[in-house]
Amino acid sequence: MAFDPKKYRRRIRESRRRYETTARFEEPDRVPIRISASGSYWCWLNGVNIRDYYLDLDTEIEVQLKGMEWAFEELRDDRTGCGFHAEAGPIGEALLWDREVVRPDNTSPWIVPWVHTLEDIERLEVPDPAQSTGVRWALQRREEMQEKVARLGLEAIGVGGGVGIHPPLSCACALAPADRVYEWMYTAPEHVHLFFRKCFDAFCALTDYMDQVNGAAEHTVLGLADDNSAFVSPAMYKEFVFPYNKALYDRYGSERRHFHADGPNNHHFEMYANEMKLTEMDIGGWSDIAAAKKHLAGKVVMSGGLNCRDLYGAFEQAKPAIERAIRIGAPGGGYIFAIGGETYVGVNPETLLRTVRYAKRIGKYPIRL
Repeated sequence: MAFDPKKYRRRIRESRRRYETTARFEEPDRVPIRISASGSYWCWLNGVNIRDYYLDLDTEIEVQLKGMEWAFEELRDDRTGCGFHAEAGPIGEALLWDREVVRPDNTSPWIVPWVHTLEDIERLEVPDPAQSTGVRWALQRREEMQEKVARLGLEAIGVGGGVGIHPPLSCACALAPADRVYEWMYTAPEHVHLFFRKCFDAFCALTDYMDQVNGAAEHTVLGLADDNSAFVSPAMYKEFVFPYNKALYDRYGSERRHFHADGPNNHHFEMYANEMKLTEMDIGGWSDIAAAKKHLAGKVVMSGGLNCRDLYGAFEQAKPAIERAIRIGAPGGGYIFAIGGETYVGVNPETLLRTVRYAKRIGKYPIRL
C-alpha cells in the first residue's frame, strides 16, 4: 500500500495549530476533533481476527497501514501524526510480572489475576524490568517491527512500542479481582496501601527502565489511565489513590499531566482540576460533559463528550449527543471533541465518518447551537 504521510503535512500543521490554540483556552477556527480509532477497530473494519493482530507482526503492520490510510483519507479528524506501534494489548502488568495471559478469538488479550489473598499481597515482589521475560519480548517485537517496516521502505513513518502499566489502583485491579481490591479498602486498608506501594514502585521501576532503553534524558510529561478510579468514592480516593497518582505526576509530569478514565468521573472532576492539577483529561464515555465543563473549564483541557453507544446505530440517532457535546464543551476553548476512551468494535463506520463531518460544520467558532 502506497501510504505517504507527506501528503498530509499541511493538514497536520493546521490540526496542531488548532490544538495549540484550544490548549491556551482560546477558540480556534473550529473545535479540534480526535477520534481514537486504532488497532482493534481497524481489525474489525478489515475482517481480521484481533487475536491474530496481537500475535503476528506482519498482520499488525498490514492492519495499521490500512488503518492509517483510512484515518487520513476517510475519517479526516485532527490527528497530528502517524506511526506504527508494536502493540501487545492491555497486558502490561502480565508482561512485567511474567504472568499468564488468555488470548480469545476476536478480542484483546486478558490478564489472568494471581493475587487473591492478603498473603499474596505480602508475597508479591516488585520485578526488575531488565530481568523480565515479558518486557524483553515486547522490546524485541518492537525491534522486529522496525526491521520489517524498513524492508517495506516505510521507516520514515516511525515505529513505537514498549511496555507500560497502570497506576496503583488499576494496576492492583489487574493483578487481583477488582471487587476484592475494593473490599480490601474497607476490610484491610493497611494491606491495600502495601499493595499500592508495590504497584507504585513497579510503575517507577518500569518507567525509569523504559526511559533508559529509549534514551530519554528527562521525563516531564505523564499520562495515566486509571479506569478503576471511577468506582471509588471521593473519600476513598483521597485516602488510597490520590497520594500515589499525585506522586507519579510530581515525579514524571512536571510539565504536562494527562489522565484517562473510562467510567463516570463526575464526583472526581473538582479534585482532578484543583488538587491533582491535571493539564488534560480524556473524560471517558460515561462522564457528563456538563459536570466536566463546570469543574475543568479554564484549568484542564478536556476531550470526550461522546460514548461509543451513541454511534452503534444510524447517524440521526447520534446527532443529539454530538450537538450537546459541542454546545456545552466548546465555548471558551479548552475542549477536544472526541469519543471518550477508544472507538470500540461495532461502532458504525458510516456514522463515525458523518459524525466527524457534522462536528466540523457545527463546531465552527463562534458556536451557534
